[in-house]
Amino acid sequence: MRDLKDVENKIVQGIRSYVGPKNVFIGISGGIDSAVTAFLCVKALGNKRVFGILMPYSRQVDIDDAITVVNQLNIKYFKKDIKPLVDQFKISDNRFVNGNIMSRVRMTIAYAYANHRNGLVIGTTNKSEMAVGYFTKYGDGGCDLEPIANLYKTEIFELAKLLNIPKNIIVKVPSAGLWDSQTDETELGFTYVDLDNFLQGEKTKPEIESKIKKLIESSEHKRCLPPTILV
Repeated sequence: MRDLKDVENKIVQGIRSYVGPKNVFIGISGGIDSAVTAFLCVKALGNKRVFGILMPYSRQVDIDDAITVVNQLNIKYFKKDIKPLVDQFKISDNRFVNGNIMSRVRMTIAYAYANHRNGLVIGTTNKSEMAVGYFTKYGDGGCDLEPIANLYKTEIFELAKLLNIPKNIIVKVPSAGLWDSQTDETELGFTYVDLDNFLQGEKTKPEIESKIKKLIESSEHKRCLPPTILV
């Protein structure tokens, strides 16, 4: 495990350097990744230049944790129920299709606020999820800066403790909240510990290693700019 205090200081300095005088806007879900990102941004920029955007799909349980985060940081926030917008785009009952619509609607709203107030959109994807493409292309993958994209998920949990993030956010089961009872690890088919062990070169079960390798290969397009055709 790296020295997380040193990691924290480097991220804070990196945010400060990249953002300059602008404001930043973060979609705060009530999960650990967005909480850690918000805390780091406030450390870097102060609470007057950091804005939270809460975008529940109707009433979601995690919204209470999101409000806890913005209140603890004393940052201004905006709340938008995305259900009316998402439902207009609904073309099937496929939960993956609809989950991606939710993520892309949230990205659009975040950029609307950022554009209106001379700001940047800050992403919340960690290294583990980036590696296997566990994010929506042009959704939560659409942002101006990814402060925690070089931190494994297991490091996020430890850094959250260092930042004094509320315990209930740290201990709850990770979920993107895209449908009822959805959890990250169930959807991935392995635990974050398994994933981080593999990514760091440690031995994992063959069936888990196979799943991870397939996800890395199939999601490569998410980590690259769209291809162009030379003429």
